[in-house]
Amino acid sequence: MTVYDFSAKTITGEDKSLKDYEGKALLIVNVASKCGFTPQYKGLQEVYDKYKDQGLEILGFPCNQFGGQEPGTEADITSFCELNYGVNFPMFAKIDVKGDKAHPLYTYMTEQAPGLLGMKAVKWNFTKFLIGKDGKVVGRFAPQTKPVDLEVEIEKVLGE
Repeated sequence: MTVYDFSAKTITGEDKSLKDYEGKALLIVNVASKCGFTPQYKGLQEVYDKYKDQGLEILGFPCNQFGGQEPGTEADITSFCELNYGVNFPMFAKIDVKGDKAHPLYTYMTEQAPGLLGMKAVKWNFTKFLIGKDGKVVGRFAPQTKPVDLEVEIEKVLGE
């Protein structure tokens, strides 16, 4: 099993198979508009601009499970991201990333890459999962890890 076995709704409501990203490196991030880490959208966009032509896709998954920090509609989220951060990497519809209603993609990724002390659940917004070109989880990075600090890992995955 790989991330390519999953699908999700885009932020505009279309069903999207992650198989469409086969052969690319992915950085999958649960995002929120009213979080202390929200300015990381800028860094994510910069990393995307730098590496998208080399085969990196960043996938943003809005989530309202942490402090109610993503209360808006998909249209609100799209507008916020474009106006404030110029986001043009793929964004998906709001999902749960933990608990009984967690999206199956997140259940899979947290099983493959547990966090500190083996804890599987995502603990906060802007947790990042790096996926290799083979669709397997390479690493999990904490919310405080800035996107630019992942460049060495991203370059390693792109070179494989």
